Amino acid sequence: MKKRILLLIFIVAFSFLNIVGCSQIQTEKQATYQTISTETAKKRLDLEKGIVLLDVRTLAENMEKRIPGSVLIPVDEINKQATEKLQDKNAAIFVYCQSGNRSAIASQELANMGYTNVFDLGGINNWPYETELDKQ
Repeated sequence: MKKRILLLIFIVAFSFLNIVGCSQIQTEKQATYQTISTETAKKRLDLEKGIVLLDVRTLAENMEKRIPGSVLIPVDEINKQATEKLQDKNAAIFVYCQSGNRSAIASQELANMGYTNVFDLGGINNWPYETELDKQ
């Protein structure tokens, strides 16, 4: 009889810990971003208003060539400048860099900061549409 009671206590305790453990795993979801193709990005930029096109390259790279209408925040400044320059955390943000490495880093950083609609566009090297040079 004593063994049955101990077994029952063990089963109840194990079940309780299992339920609590699983619910914690479900709530610890990592913030994420999505990738977007250049074709889809271009269509959305042409049709929708309010999309932020974010260049996370250096100032020098941005001055050489950029996608028209983009906002510059170098990847190493994302944590410092995002809240000032990107005030709407629900706005669609298309992030690009030179080849795609920094855009992925910046996209994840923005997602971690609570931005909910972040898209990694990859590199300007793959952007077949209009670009511009610095006008200065």
